[in-house]
Amino acid sequence: MDDIAAGALKPGERLDENGLAQRFGVSRTPVREALSRLTAQGILVARGKRGVQVAEYSREQLAQIFEAMHEIETVCARLAAQRLTFLSRAEIEAAQERCVTVAQTGDFAEYLRANEALHLAIYKATGNPYICELATDFRRRTGPFRAKKFATPEDLVASAESHEELLRSIFSEDTQAASEGMRSHMTASFMQALAAY
Repeated sequence: MDDIAAGALKPGERLDENGLAQRFGVSRTPVREALSRLTAQGILVARGKRGVQVAEYSREQLAQIFEAMHEIETVCARLAAQRLTFLSRAEIEAAQERCVTVAQTGDFAEYLRANEALHLAIYKATGNPYICELATDFRRRTGPFRAKKFATPEDLVASAESHEELLRSIFSEDTQAASEGMRSHMTASFMQALAAY
């Protein structure tokens, strides 16, 4: 559910199985399977007859999740720097260009999606589908909380600008610099998200 990762759905928001089936033009079976998978991953929480809702966390739980995500993102940056190919670099650059363009429009929802795409391109550049999947799961789980840090259009521009230094560190192919660049980027991001919580 890209909407969860991008923060379009709020913590505690209930998901309607019928509505989702209509929205995506599918039967309820694939929707039910997807919701079941997301519940198993802890992204959604089952509420008995009331269906499922986006997971909510205490401040302490969220800090612990961010800590784990922080370490995974750092590994992703290190591996991406080590294994960078012409194609993966082009995908990361295109994703960043989209972030910059959308940030200037002030479109919050679209920027959140562009930001997710950038991080997914970095995960993909690791060349390790298991690490990519793990990192993606953490992004989905924390999306509604990370989205709260963007309160003004200027926040979007600042976020897009912060990617530039991160990408320079990854493109340097210096694994230590890439790790430190991502560590710094994610620390700032998580501190902003926790402050907005």
